[in-house]
Amino acid sequence: MTTSTDITLIGGGIMGLLSARELNIAGATVTVIDKGFLGQESSWAGGGILFPLYPWRQQPAITHLVKQSMGLYPALAAELLEETGIDPEWNPSGLLITKNPDITAALDWCNHNKIAFEEAEQQLAGLETTPLHPLFLPHIAQIRNPRLIKSLKQDLLQKGVRLLENCQLSSINLENNSVTSINTSMGNLLINQLIISAGAWTSELMAQFFPTIRDDHPQISPVKGQMLLFAAKPDTLRTMVLDGGHYLIPRLDGHILAGSTVETDTFDKSTTPEAKNQISNFALNLLPALKDYPLVKHWAGTRPGTPYGVPYIDRHPEISNLSINAGHFRNGLAMAPASAQLMVDLILGRPSSVDPEPYRLDRLV
Repeated sequence: MTTSTDITLIGGGIMGLLSARELNIAGATVTVIDKGFLGQESSWAGGGILFPLYPWRQQPAITHLVKQSMGLYPALAAELLEETGIDPEWNPSGLLITKNPDITAALDWCNHNKIAFEEAEQQLAGLETTPLHPLFLPHIAQIRNPRLIKSLKQDLLQKGVRLLENCQLSSINLENNSVTSINTSMGNLLINQLIISAGAWTSELMAQFFPTIRDDHPQISPVKGQMLLFAAKPDTLRTMVLDGGHYLIPRLDGHILAGSTVETDTFDKSTTPEAKNQISNFALNLLPALKDYPLVKHWAGTRPGTPYGVPYIDRHPEISNLSINAGHFRNGLAMAPASAQLMVDLILGRPSSVDPEPYRLDRLV
């Protein structure tokens, strides 16, 4: 099989799928290939908080993409529901942050970025914690990421985007600093423009298939995270809660996610009893009402870690038709719509709403 579309994406997580949707809307023909099932890695495994944890402690480049994405998500979720009948469950449930030792920095950040906040009082009811300058951010939303992936996949199929799952990449063919074709387990694909959006595996792919340009490889390493799910009833917890380094996320059906660990430099997605006990103890101590409900799932995912958590979104400086959109660490879902827009803006030469400079591939070279 030898085929060609305007754009080919390697990696079918949230970045690849949203980039494909943006390209399709712009009129391009698109193919997405993934070594497994679409969206089953970090995009599926995360919690779906559409906000960074303590953003005033993180790089401004993260804030730029998150703020842009916050404005895009309501319409995106509504469109996906209307077009596919699958509800991604965008839910502005609000976020309670129980401990803010750096409260001045937190308030300055919220004021500067026009993020509404309130002194938390009633939101602390039912929680066993020692609050320190607690803040409630009433408009912060979440998304039910497995349902978001399911609706995006259906939407792309309806739009005519070609999706190739369980498609293994075997080689990439270069000629005159341009990718001409790729060889896969499903045949040869001719390439016009190629985007690598393979999350934590992006650096490995670059090292394997572009060994002569190692200086321009993105610095992305795997960071494992483990999470738990409790089958609670609706209204057991009404808002997301961030308490120290862990959090609880209530879904619309009442289920509550608890997470997560941060385990560096491993692609091993096996779960451990130590992490289960750690997260379970946190959840049950913080919200004693959870003791009445069963723990129904324990899983792990692999995040794409980068220096300071800032992703790479750029056209490659040496290979004329290659681009990268990867390395969003813990904030992939929170940054995804704006990241996809920026990637497509760069490829199509459109003006971008976000300054592309902080996301360049050569920023650390």
